[in-house]
Amino acid sequence: MSNRLFLHKRYVATVLLSCLVALSGCGKEDQQAGAQGGPPPTPVSTIKLTETPTTIFTTLPGRVSAVRDAQVRARVNGIVQKIEFEQGREVKKGQVLFRIDPATYQAQAAQAEAALNQAKATASSARQLANRYSTLVKSNAVSRQEYDDARAQANQADATIASAQAALDAARINLSYTDVESPIDGIIGRALVTEGALVSGTEATELAHVQQMAPVYVDFTQSTSELYRLRKAMADGQLTKVDENTAVVQLELEDGTQYPENGQLLFTGVSVEPSTGQVTLRATFPNEEKLLLPGMYVTVKLEQGKDEKALLIPTQAIQRSTDGLNNVMVVRDGKVAAITIQTGGEVKNETIVTQGLKAGDEVIVEGFQKIRPGAPVKPQPWKKDKAAGNNGQPPQSGAQEQAKEGGEKSPAQESKPEQQGDKPAQ
Repeated sequence: MSNRLFLHKRYVATVLLSCLVALSGCGKEDQQAGAQGGPPPTPVSTIKLTETPTTIFTTLPGRVSAVRDAQVRARVNGIVQKIEFEQGREVKKGQVLFRIDPATYQAQAAQAEAALNQAKATASSARQLANRYSTLVKSNAVSRQEYDDARAQANQADATIASAQAALDAARINLSYTDVESPIDGIIGRALVTEGALVSGTEATELAHVQQMAPVYVDFTQSTSELYRLRKAMADGQLTKVDENTAVVQLELEDGTQYPENGQLLFTGVSVEPSTGQVTLRATFPNEEKLLLPGMYVTVKLEQGKDEKALLIPTQAIQRSTDGLNNVMVVRDGKVAAITIQTGGEVKNETIVTQGLKAGDEVIVEGFQKIRPGAPVKPQPWKKDKAAGNNGQPPQSGAQEQAKEGGEKSPAQESKPEQQGDKPAQ
């Protein structure tokens, strides 16, 4: 009994001693924190700015349009007898798409052909009479007037032949229009009429729509203010001008993915649209896979110059304030400072800074959640390859990383006191 009481008193003394040691440690930490004048510096990930030769791209909105866009319309009146194509498929130039009832036009062609034959027969008789009178007039067997009349009738018969031939050609053309052909190679949309529908050549009834989609045009616009700013930068020597014939034109689709092939700039507009204050540009893109569809909204990235001393920062480092300005957090003398910047284009998830920063500045990229201007921080180099895994959270201390990777207990876990229910060691 006395031995058990002794062990119990020894256990209580051990617990009290541990508590005193812990309290003493806390007091020292409080004293150290007080001596430093506040909480310990917050770890943040930073980069130091350096001047980097960079190609300047301007991001502009654009729309896709077909290189050739043909409306298939009726050119004669009649009833649609048959539709000869599969909707949404490729068609070739000259391929028959619709067949219109040709009976009326066949009859007109036959009638014109008969009129031509009649004119040829009449002309043959008039020509023979004129030839006969040409001999008789020399012997005064016929008068000169009769000879002249015979020649005039022969010439009139030849004119009648020409008129009849033209009428036959017109009848045959109208007959050919009963087979409605595709005017270009391309992809045809839905049929706008059905079999049995009455179509009008007078009103040019639209039957279908064919678009050539390889390659395609992309039309985009640029504001005159931005165009002036770029030209001024080139004049001041800040940017090196690129040749428009070799300028790189990239395309970003609606879902944010990059189009795999670059385009070629065709022209830059020379006039300004008065209502918008913008100039129009056009580029052509290959489209063998038919990924680009007419009318699709896209984002165009146009190469417009090269900056040999560009300052690039990760786009995630930029914060937009309530007044619409772009701000970044920098480290100066171990503390946070907020800087308002002006930006240019983007290059692979990085943004070009045009004003507000200089080479050598240390910009905070991760760890914004627990800092504010004037707060002390502990800068650590930003690891770009691990940025996606951090999700913008501040980096962990070395002890925390070792505990997570190695599965070891942290100091707090090792010094955790036993629960009241545990028995002391015998």
